[in-house]
Amino acid sequence: MDKALADLIRISNETGIDPTLVQGGGGNTSVKTEDGQYMYIKASGTALKDMNAKQGWRRLRLDLARSVVLDKSLAKMAPKHREPEVVNRLLLACDDKIKTIARPSVEAHLHAWLDKCVIHLHPSAVGAYHNAKNGRAILEKLFKDEPLPPLWVPYTDPGFMLARKIARLVEDYQHRFGKSPAILFLHKHGLFITAQTADGALRLVRRVIKRCNDPLRQPNRGSTKSIEQQIINDYKLCIERACSKALKKQQQIWYYYNDAIADFLKQKDAKKMLSGSLTPDELVYANGAAMWVEKCDWQSIAGRIKNQIQKGKKPAAAFLVKDVGLFVAGTEKIAPTVRDIVLYSIFIRTNAHRMGGIVTLNKRQEDFINNWESEAFRKKLASTKKQS
Repeated sequence: MDKALADLIRISNETGIDPTLVQGGGGNTSVKTEDGQYMYIKASGTALKDMNAKQGWRRLRLDLARSVVLDKSLAKMAPKHREPEVVNRLLLACDDKIKTIARPSVEAHLHAWLDKCVIHLHPSAVGAYHNAKNGRAILEKLFKDEPLPPLWVPYTDPGFMLARKIARLVEDYQHRFGKSPAILFLHKHGLFITAQTADGALRLVRRVIKRCNDPLRQPNRGSTKSIEQQIINDYKLCIERACSKALKKQQQIWYYYNDAIADFLKQKDAKKMLSGSLTPDELVYANGAAMWVEKCDWQSIAGRIKNQIQKGKKPAAAFLVKDVGLFVAGTEKIAPTVRDIVLYSIFIRTNAHRMGGIVTLNKRQEDFINNWESEAFRKKLASTKKQS
C-alpha cells in the first residue's frame, strides 16, 4: 500500500470515531504523495471511520485538481451549472482503478492548495466559536501565542467559491509569513489542520480541540432523570402522526435521551436558542434546527411542519420535547446521524449564546445548500448506509 494512502486511512479512522469531531459523512481528509503528483482524498459521503484500504477514497492528479480553481470561466457560471461541472472535473482528475460511483470529496480542489496532510473536521468545540457573534475575537485571543496565527476564512458558499477564496487567502498568507497556515478556522464550516506528516496533523488536531474546549461550558453530568415509558410512547405516537399527516407518508420515530440532551432541555433559553440553521451539515442531515415541543398535540406539530414547508423550508426531522428528550423522524439508518447532529448543535448553541449570541445561516445561504446537488448526494449515501 502506498504510504500516502496508509496515512490517509490512519488519520481518517482516528478522527472519525469521535462524534464531537465529525458527524455522519461530514469532514474530509487528504494526503499527497511523496513525488507531489497525486493526492489521496476521502470519497464524498463516506464516513471517516469507515475508510479502509479498499474503499472510501480516490486518488487525484494534483495538477488537474488545482486547475479547477484556476479556471476563471467557472466563476462566471451560475451555481446550478458550475457545481456539477466542478464535480465532473474532479472525477476526471481521478487517476486510480476504482470502478464504483465513489466521488472524490467536493472539497478536493481546496485540499490541493494546502500542505501535505490535511484534516478537515466539524468539531463542536470549534463550532461554538464559529457560530457566535464574538467567536472570532475570542479565538484570536486563545491562539495569540501561536508562532504563526491561524487563518480565519469568512463564510463562503461551499464548493468552488470556497476553494477559490481559500486558494487566494493561502497565497496571501504565504507572502506575509513565508509559510502556509497550519490552522484554518472556516466560519460556520469547521476546522482545517495541515501539516507535513500524519502524526504532526493528529497532534495539532488534539492541541487545537483542547484549547478550544477548555473555556466552554460542558453538559452537567447526572442531568438525566427517569422518564415514564408511557410518556415516551405518547410523544412517539404524537410526533409520528403529526409527521405522517403533514408529509403524507409514514414516518418512523426514534427516541434519544442522555445528559447532554437533558442539560439543554433544562436551560431557560432553550427554545430561543433553537432558531435558525447553524451549518451546512445541520441543514443537510437534520433539515435545520430541532423543533421545540412542549405539549403532546399532534395537530399543532403538524401545523408547524406544514408552515415550514409553505415557507420553503425543510420539514423538521428532530424534535426536542421539554422534560422528555429528543425524538427523530427518519429511517433506522439516518436517525443516529440526525441524533449526532442535534447533539453537536445544542452544544454549539449553548456556548455561542454565551459569547454574544448565535449566528445562523441566512436565507440565501440556506437556499444555496438546499439546492446543491453535492449535498443531496452526501445525504443519499448516508441514508443507504447503516449508522451506529
